[in-house]
Amino acid sequence: MRRFKQQLSEEECIEVLKNEPRGVLSLIGEDGYPYGMPINQWYCEEDGKIYFHGAKEGHKIDAIKANSKASFCVYDKGYKKPGDWALNIKSVIVFGEIKLVEDEKTTIKICSHLVEKFTDDKEYLAKELKNNLARVQCLEFTPVHMTGKLVNES
Repeated sequence: MRRFKQQLSEEECIEVLKNEPRGVLSLIGEDGYPYGMPINQWYCEEDGKIYFHGAKEGHKIDAIKANSKASFCVYDKGYKKPGDWALNIKSVIVFGEIKLVEDEKTTIKICSHLVEKFTDDKEYLAKELKNNLARVQCLEFTPVHMTGKLVNES
């Protein structure tokens, strides 16, 4: 981080991770190419890890199995100061290790928290778990290093 005046505290970074619904997970894909994808996340305050869900197979799963290093970027909607056109945006980049979650109880917990970010419809959650749990692969991202900053787009 070069511009220390713009640096967010760890607490501010965690707030962005908790409150924003999605970010970009970046993995090392085939032939060493970066592979970034928009994805929903749940930041768990209990263990400080970030959790995701998706399909049990595909390019993302292959990339994780080949290399556990990852980064995750999230930014908020921003705000404008009165009378100004430029957005002020808080962004967070987390570097760490990612792995597959194999435990069904943990998978249900992760999926439940992810659904709660978007709706409090318990019937929807129950239906999704009943119909799709067997096809869901959750991911556990353990942060190693995190930075955040407030950027003014002017």
